[in-house]
Amino acid sequence: MSKSLQAIRGMNDILPEQTPVWRYFEGTVSRLLDNYGYKQIRMPIVEFTELFKRSIGEVTDIVEKEMYTFEDRNGDSLTLRPEGTAACVRAVLEHGITGGGQVQKLWYIGPMFRHERPQKGRYRQFHQIGLEVFNLDGPDIDAELIIMTWRLWGELGIRDAVKLELNSLGTSESRSRYREALVEYLSAHHDKLDEDSQRRLKTNPLRVLDTKNADTQAVLVDAPKMADYLDDESRAHFEGLKARLDAVGIPYVVNPKLVRGLDYYSKTVFEWVTDKLGAQGTVCAGGRYDGLVEQMGGKPTPGVGFAMGIERLVLLLETLEQIPEEISRQVDVYLCAFGEEAELAGLALAERVRDQLPNLRLQVNAGAGSFKSQFKKADKSGALYALILGDDEMAQQVVGFKPLRGQGEQQSIAWDALAAHLATCVVQG
Repeated sequence: MSKSLQAIRGMNDILPEQTPVWRYFEGTVSRLLDNYGYKQIRMPIVEFTELFKRSIGEVTDIVEKEMYTFEDRNGDSLTLRPEGTAACVRAVLEHGITGGGQVQKLWYIGPMFRHERPQKGRYRQFHQIGLEVFNLDGPDIDAELIIMTWRLWGELGIRDAVKLELNSLGTSESRSRYREALVEYLSAHHDKLDEDSQRRLKTNPLRVLDTKNADTQAVLVDAPKMADYLDDESRAHFEGLKARLDAVGIPYVVNPKLVRGLDYYSKTVFEWVTDKLGAQGTVCAGGRYDGLVEQMGGKPTPGVGFAMGIERLVLLLETLEQIPEEISRQVDVYLCAFGEEAELAGLALAERVRDQLPNLRLQVNAGAGSFKSQFKKADKSGALYALILGDDEMAQQVVGFKPLRGQGEQQSIAWDALAAHLATCVVQG
């Protein structure tokens, strides 16, 4: 017997009972971004491999071990995008939309791919919403990104479950000086480092700072601090960011070990973390990357952005039970019709109601069936009310209106008055 077909490990189907929460989250975010003046951009999920080697860094874990890379029929090396920033930079350069100092405030949504060990909250195909801002170099735009996320957490009801961590990585010059001091210190304690940190010491020493190994963490207690190597410009930028967050009243913690996993970051880096999801605690992260556009062949262009993981935030909403009740309900009203004449009249009546109440979720029974079977389907749909059209209702040009989720007697509503009645019972109530 042939093996049954199934999804690739770490790449999951999102089933119909799950998608309402995803749509609620995505809709909340997109409305917020519209209100702040951000415009959506859509990029391909496949890019030339060289794009990620040049942007993320060839000695990062992502490029070395996690990318899905293959050759196409032309012999070109292609990669499923592991993150969105590099693709967005490529797009704005290719189309010249940041030339001449044009400010661009962009956002995107879609799947990303990394070959990691799947676990709860970490998958090989995962979904992100990302923001990228170009040609603004002050701490005010860094603050705006964080303020937007703070407002989003409030709208979703999860503010008490997340914490903001900040750091500054300085300019490439100050970071280079710090890297030298860090390597010198860690090399003197080489035997006390875990194997992964020993490898990173040779390739990407700043990543040693975010190790989870307890012995290496003990070594890092007395390690040089990035803050002591910041240049005056970076220090002033970081103080400006903190002052703006203080002015708005957003709490934060300065975490000197926060470095992020990508080579292109400079100055501001931040993460929103939670302790409600076990090991996968980061739900949103980003920072400034002022040198990336130039590194990818463009003119010097300031940039800053972030990405949030949809799977983790949906999981957090579910864990905290912060999903509005109406989100789970996909049908407001279910129309049951008995007999061909009633079915025809029901179709016409349903379309008139939809014209008047475009936001009403009205489902018309399909497949005929007895009174009992149609009511069973109405109840299973989760609808608040059932509409009934039979011989008696047809004769009087009324529709039976029956509550399915609480108190109330069945009543008869004239066809012409149905939309107004539903507006009171469903749309407003």
